[in-house]
Amino acid sequence: MFDRQKKGERAILVLPHARGGGDAERRAAEFAELVKSAGAEILGSVTARVEAPNPRFYVGSGKADEVAEMVRALDADLVLVDHLLSPVQERNLEKHLSARVVDRAGLILDIFAQRARSHEGKLEVELAQLKHLATRLVRGWTHLDAQRGGAIGNRGPGETQLETDRRLLAERVKQLTKRLEKVQTQRGQQRRARLRNTVPRVALVGYTNAGKSTLFNTLTAGAVYAADQLFATLDPTVRRLDDLACGPAVIADTVGFIRELPHDLVAAFRGTLAEARDADVLLHVSDAADEEREPLRRVVDQVLEEIGAGDVPQLRVFNKIDLMEGDVGMQPRIDRDAEGRPQAVWLSAATGAGIDLLRQALGELLGGERVQSELRLPLTAGRLHARLKAVGAIAAEQVDEHGWRLRIDAPRSVIAPLNGGSAAETELLRALLVAPVPDSAPLC
Repeated sequence: MFDRQKKGERAILVLPHARGGGDAERRAAEFAELVKSAGAEILGSVTARVEAPNPRFYVGSGKADEVAEMVRALDADLVLVDHLLSPVQERNLEKHLSARVVDRAGLILDIFAQRARSHEGKLEVELAQLKHLATRLVRGWTHLDAQRGGAIGNRGPGETQLETDRRLLAERVKQLTKRLEKVQTQRGQQRRARLRNTVPRVALVGYTNAGKSTLFNTLTAGAVYAADQLFATLDPTVRRLDDLACGPAVIADTVGFIRELPHDLVAAFRGTLAEARDADVLLHVSDAADEEREPLRRVVDQVLEEIGAGDVPQLRVFNKIDLMEGDVGMQPRIDRDAEGRPQAVWLSAATGAGIDLLRQALGELLGGERVQSELRLPLTAGRLHARLKAVGAIAAEQVDEHGWRLRIDAPRSVIAPLNGGSAAETELLRALLVAPVPDSAPLC
């Protein structure tokens, strides 16, 4: 019986693909980058066409034999499979290959574990790893079935090792969940403080290695780690963004997305990705020089839907135009829709070309979509006053015996959904949404 070893940096890659898979070469290159990011040495690779997954190995038995021969010939101690394996398939492959087997989800989790730096990020990664491990306890190791109990004649001296591991894992998951909820509550309070300050919020999203962190540093003169590798940064960073026509804003750099991102990881990172969900505008960064940028855009949009950020307005940012071949699209520019609103900006974060156009587009979007006006509420409209305050729409206020005098400054997307109260409240909100910006001095 094969026992897992702690070592395992000399790897063989198994690359399954379906018939006619047009992106097989791209996926193979991306998986190799993931392996390098994890720190493993690639000794060789085996492609496997999979029409119907083998319940035992996922790949066919003949292909499993081919991998086993390569493992022995190259003295590999790790086999990485570019697909999600069931716990049984993973264990069967390990026994057949006499090498440790890690699937795509396990590899991504390992990279996240290496890269997380903040307390929140480490908690999120550990929680995701434990949830992934929980499905692999059954038949994962031979010693877990050493004891039996329950029926007459089969009762053992106590709980089995499997039961012990399950109990310890469940207790750790419960503990991590509580600690993470506390950290996320603190982060939520920080976000609500920004809402109360009515500062527009921008979040960078995109496929991993599209250049988000480089763009973030260029916009903010920050020092976020940026490198030409997958998942170079994981922890969200928030900075002030100045020199916009609409006034200052805050911008957040978030984790990059990738195909088949483990669901446990998406669930664990909901707190971190809330920066995207709560943003007024998402800067969806794509690699302009990548021929597969549109399929990768759909991957990002799918993850945004999963975290509840699918309806947040987006401004497409086509980065790395300095790497494009030919003359088409080489110059920085703003693409606009039929009504003249910015839809996309073409730029190079590395050279700085087009950054001024991005600031211009952001100023138009954040300024044009904000409601800035004064509103007078009677004392009977306390419910509407509370709702406006809860979403951070009140920039300043005064109160007297007649009611509240409010200075409203907030995104239209925040105020518009507040309709649905009494008829009087609805009428007040309707008037607010069409009111001009006042010329009077700011309230104090």
